[in-house]
Amino acid sequence: MADARDGMWLDDAAGRLVRPYTVSDGRTRPSAHFDLLTLVMATGTLPQKYLGPEHDQVLGLCGGPMSVAEVAAHVRLPAVVTKVLLSDLVACGALTTRAPRPVEAASPTDRDLLEAVLHGLRKRL
Repeated sequence: MADARDGMWLDDAAGRLVRPYTVSDGRTRPSAHFDLLTLVMATGTLPQKYLGPEHDQVLGLCGGPMSVAEVAAHVRLPAVVTKVLLSDLVACGALTTRAPRPVEAASPTDRDLLEAVLHGLRKRL
């Protein structure tokens, strides 16, 4: 049986009854740039017009900071469709975004790192 919050749009045997790109009106390019690690969070401002049940679901998930990848997993939609929904919500001021901070990468030849990986692998074997 499908979850109550998914309502009539999910069927155990058939899966999702509405095709993913129908949700985004066939759009495949978001109007804002999102990385899968970009954090999104609700601003408390509601959209001026009703955007659709998927937009409501996404907005409900974003009470605290959540990555684009997590949102896509929760709403069970492809990442590109989720990005379109998120860009709609950013455009109307309902969501704010924060790009992931760049992490200083270790040198690929860092001996200490390679030894730590080797030690970890030996422990698992």
